[in-house]
Amino acid sequence: MEVTQSSTTDINSPPTQEEVQNRGSPKQSPPSVSPPPPRKKRRVLLWILLLLIGGAIFYFALQYRGGAQTTAGPSRRLMGPVTITVATVKKGNIGVYLEAIGTVTPVYTSSITAQVNGLVTAVNYREGEMVQKGDSLIEINPGIYQAQVVQAQGALERDTSLLAQAKMDLDRYRAAWARNGIPKQTLDDQEKLVLQLEGTVKNDQGTLQFDLVELGYCHITAPITGRVGLRLLDPGNVVQANPAVSQSSTTSSALVVITQIQPITVIFTLAEDNLNEVRTQMGRGVSLPVQAFDRALETRIASGKLLTLDNQIDTTTGTVKARAVFDNKDSALFPNQFVNTRLLVKTLRGVTLVPTNAIQHNGPTAFVYVIQNGTANVKTITPGVTDSGMTAVEGLNPGDVVATSSFNNLQNGVKVVVSKTAIPANPTETSTP
Repeated sequence: MEVTQSSTTDINSPPTQEEVQNRGSPKQSPPSVSPPPPRKKRRVLLWILLLLIGGAIFYFALQYRGGAQTTAGPSRRLMGPVTITVATVKKGNIGVYLEAIGTVTPVYTSSITAQVNGLVTAVNYREGEMVQKGDSLIEINPGIYQAQVVQAQGALERDTSLLAQAKMDLDRYRAAWARNGIPKQTLDDQEKLVLQLEGTVKNDQGTLQFDLVELGYCHITAPITGRVGLRLLDPGNVVQANPAVSQSSTTSSALVVITQIQPITVIFTLAEDNLNEVRTQMGRGVSLPVQAFDRALETRIASGKLLTLDNQIDTTTGTVKARAVFDNKDSALFPNQFVNTRLLVKTLRGVTLVPTNAIQHNGPTAFVYVIQNGTANVKTITPGVTDSGMTAVEGLNPGDVVATSSFNNLQNGVKVVVSKTAIPANPTETSTP
């Protein structure tokens, strides 16, 4: 007989630990939704408050960029109208200039070298002084060359006398041959002897002239009017002739250097894009003024005129050299000095002019504050040529009054008060229309 195992638990069996725990614990109810704790509510309110504050800041920033008042705006406006200085727009003429860097270059620079050998006996100039053409500069001992001149003169006198004697004999031979007193060959020989002696006399004359030139080289004079440099030799020095000196070593072997400084020139460059305009003006016979300024473009050193242009364009830079001439009566321009040049190409006549310091910029836009009935009004303009603190503009009418100061406080529609005294400019001030 089979015994079947029952899956039910025996009533008499002892309870398990799990059943004991279940009997002791109350019956659990289904979970219910509880309200959020107060801490979570405060966090949500804090985020909402931060968003509101950020939105307010963004709104006021946009209003400031559009010209509305910022937090500081009302305080400035409560202080009253803005005090400004003004200028009046007018019609006038303004020049169109081409600016470039130039080098002061003497018209003539003479580096004098020795043409004869000898001992320096005198130096007749002072360093840095102005000398005139023909002034004595250096003396070289002429003894040897004077002796050569005397020898050449003696040879010339001797051969001249021989020539005269030969010519007398030739006249007698001609008379004798006319009477058939001598053969024709004797007459012909005498004629050739006269020609030989004439050649000898010419050679003597050339020798004498050469010796005289060498003697003249012992007395060195100024070939041009100009300023001498520092003394390069002293009495007692021995100099040697160096006729084949190269251009690169002329200065090192020179006895004295003279530069002409009145007049003097300035060499500068022009862009090839401006070449046709300059040539057109020169072709009409117009004298184009040139001004020389210092390095900072603040002080005008001298005024002159354009002299000429070079005959070719530099292909590496796309520029052409130009030379301007200056009287330089006060010697303000110094050889090899660097200057800034301004070439006046043409003059615009009858244009609208406004002070350059009245023009403000907001990116690519240029504008001014036009003052009408005590109120500043923004007006956009188109600036053009600028010269001497004035700018040619379009968009304004002659007679308009524009602000020239206090731009950091000005806004469109702000009330202003015109000051008769200058207001110090703030280098950091900016303005937005």
